[in-house]
Amino acid sequence: SGWGAGGAGGGAGLWKRIVGGIRAALGKWVLMGDCDGSYDLSDLEKFWRELESGADLVMGCRLPAGGGTVQAGAMPFLHRWLGNPVLTFLGRLFFRAPVHDFHCGLRAFRREAMLGIGLQTGGMEFASEMVILSCLRGLKIREVPTVLRPDRRNRPPHLRTWRDGWRHLRFMLLFSPRWVFFIPGVLLLLLGIGVAAPLSFGPLVVGPFGFDVNTLLMGWVSFLAGVQLMIFALFTRTWATRMGWLPEQRSLARFYKIFNLERGLLLGLVCVAAGLALLVWSVGRVGGRRGGEHSPFKRACGK
Repeated sequence: SGWGAGGAGGGAGLWKRIVGGIRAALGKWVLMGDCDGSYDLSDLEKFWRELESGADLVMGCRLPAGGGTVQAGAMPFLHRWLGNPVLTFLGRLFFRAPVHDFHCGLRAFRREAMLGIGLQTGGMEFASEMVILSCLRGLKIREVPTVLRPDRRNRPPHLRTWRDGWRHLRFMLLFSPRWVFFIPGVLLLLLGIGVAAPLSFGPLVVGPFGFDVNTLLMGWVSFLAGVQLMIFALFTRTWATRMGWLPEQRSLARFYKIFNLERGLLLGLVCVAAGLALLVWSVGRVGGRRGGEHSPFKRACGK
């Protein structure tokens, strides 16, 4: 296997130089890693063993959670105890990545598989993109422990803790509409129902606290916000799939086979009719009361 660092021109960005090196490589497998003395490049047999057994991407792991070792002074405090653990946790949660060190710079992969997933970012997010797209495209990912040693560079580090950490997090969120929109939407919807449903029958008093029409209105606002977030998650996922950023989801394909334009219009008409019927029922119920003293409409108007 071979690895080339050229092929993209000296003025190109980091990701272009790496992709250029992958394309220029002549072998079946490619190894990439920082050449500043922080990784032991002589201990590569475990990477090749995993590739030979069928892995498409083999990640090194510097963190103890995956069997790795970080020598004293090899990694900044915030990177070791905040940045890497948090981003790795989110990567495992969002994309079910089977790794314990999402941003290890030492990794090996099958050349054709990596060129086929559509790498295209232009900055430090490249490390995240490689793992995320490998997960989304269904590549076989393995992990092997490695040792991180203090580097031998004589210049300041090129990483900027907060800026680059945010770029990695932002990239993860862009590829996970389920966690950004859908799950918060479900939680807001359930919260809204839990608050508004009991108050729809009248005010409630729990100990020294009273809950009336203001709380009812906030409950329905939460419900509507949740519905909108869930719809936005559907639109985002559909658009990302059509653009080729996310793979097609079977459940989404089945949904669109069932829920077409005509059925959507019919469902909308049913919802409008149900809303009008509920409004007529509410007005009749309020009008039937003597003076409507307990009417939520009167309470809302301060009467």
